[in-house]
Amino acid sequence: MTVLLELCAHLPAQTFAPGDALLTEGERSGKLYILIEGEVEVRKQDVEIPTITEPGSIFGELSALLDLPHTAEVRALTPCRAHVIEGAKDFLGGNSVVTYQLARLLAQRLNTITTYLADLKQQFKDADDHLGMVDEVLHGLMHQQIEDCSPGSAREPDDAM
Repeated sequence: MTVLLELCAHLPAQTFAPGDALLTEGERSGKLYILIEGEVEVRKQDVEIPTITEPGSIFGELSALLDLPHTAEVRALTPCRAHVIEGAKDFLGGNSVVTYQLARLLAQRLNTITTYLADLKQQFKDADDHLGMVDEVLHGLMHQQIEDCSPGSAREPDDAM
């Protein structure tokens, strides 16, 4: 992630106080943030995802790449600084080196999640109760290739779109 930080060192930076929102779930800001220093929390549907402190961490990339509202809230836990990129979609489209580094980061995340899903699938493949569905659901998720990636599910569709 330090590569992203180095590639974006020339971009404007902004300081955030504890409690300040960088991104709000469900909104479209068109912004991309690259953490310089500090600690932020990420929450999706009010579920806390681990806090992030690593310089070079990026926020807003899913919204920019998928042309969706932000999929999570990102809020400063401590005083922090981040590079702020307005027009994230255009920025990524015009900066192949940054986009390549972002693709590598996303591929690492996907590899981790796929490995985790495969482990879950293995654990529950012979279950005779409701957990037996885990195998079927995970199989579908692991092989899903759709062009229109939209959030939500059959149980809780995203009506914001």
